Amino acid sequence: MSERGVSMREGVYVHPTSIVETDAIGPDTRIWAFAHVMRGVSIGTNCNIGDHCFIEPGVVIGDNVTIKNGNMIWEGVTIEDGVFVGPHVFFTNDLYPRSPRLPEARKRYRDRTWLVSTLIKHGASLGAGAVILAGVTVGEYAMVGAGAVVTRDVPPYALVRGNPARVSGWVCQCGHKLSFKEGSATCADCGLKLFQSGASVRPCDAPSGPSGE
Repeated sequence: MSERGVSMREGVYVHPTSIVETDAIGPDTRIWAFAHVMRGVSIGTNCNIGDHCFIEPGVVIGDNVTIKNGNMIWEGVTIEDGVFVGPHVFFTNDLYPRSPRLPEARKRYRDRTWLVSTLIKHGASLGAGAVILAGVTVGEYAMVGAGAVVTRDVPPYALVRGNPARVSGWVCQCGHKLSFKEGSATCADCGLKLFQSGASVRPCDAPSGPSGE
């Protein structure tokens, strides 16, 4: 790094107090003070990693992702393009955790079968202090409320809140809350039109099924 904290990789800013052990970082990404990004992490283009974040080997982060201060992201977590991770979100990757150093549990940790993957899909937002249980998928453009405990998959465009998190509404791609009437809604902020069928929401120009019907 230079004296100003700019990494040798062109277009990537790394604060001088951070520890960055991976070379797989896209241009225009910024990594701020006291963050630790371990070897084997992949980070895309134009991301922002806030102060005091820890990112473990095997984590995959897409393009245009914002990760606010104080997040710890463990192996098995994949964060797709355009995701927002609020401050102090809690990720997990083991549904029945024990200390691998506990003699009674040592056999369980001889291989990687304990590892459970989590997927945060394109454009989703995770509110401050949310807890994301290992193995869930948070759908495209979904919004997880602050402090919610997510124990099951979140549908695309859903707004979920509470413990356990439950669907309490629907949001647009821009984040504006939607109000459906007779199965359709037009965002008052950006004008996007969406259709609803049961627990499924999609933009009007998206196919409704494998055949496009």
